[in-house]
Amino acid sequence: MNVVENLGNNRDFFKKHGIKHTKQRELIFEILKNSNKPLSAEEVFLKSKEVDDSISLSTIYRVLNTFIDKDIVVKLSIVEDNISMFELNRVDHGHHLLCIKCKKTVDIGHCPLGVYENSLEETTDFDIVGHKLEIYGYCPECKKKK
Repeated sequence: MNVVENLGNNRDFFKKHGIKHTKQRELIFEILKNSNKPLSAEEVFLKSKEVDDSISLSTIYRVLNTFIDKDIVVKLSIVEDNISMFELNRVDHGHHLLCIKCKKTVDIGHCPLGVYENSLEETTDFDIVGHKLEIYGYCPECKKKK
């Protein structure tokens, strides 16, 4: 779906999360919603510029931080390169393999931690409400070049 076509359709979602609806938040939310992989702030910025050339990179970071604070977005960190990637915090979340060299991301397609969470709850008496898993390595193309 074209990002521009869906702008303005998320007012209730923002209200439910206690966030004021703005065109910048709407735009960034739609970009993340329509992405099939985590995006860096710079990638969100470039996609945003295609729709609104007045948007700034600092606005992108402010909106992403607001979304993180409200648990709408999950931040993934590539420690070696000090890069952060962002994706919507979906109920049917998944995890990704992240290539250290080329930054390629591959969706694992499912969450393998559900059973482990249940076991941890039983053994620790914790009420687990979520988790974050990032797996780093080298994609097949980068592995060949090593």
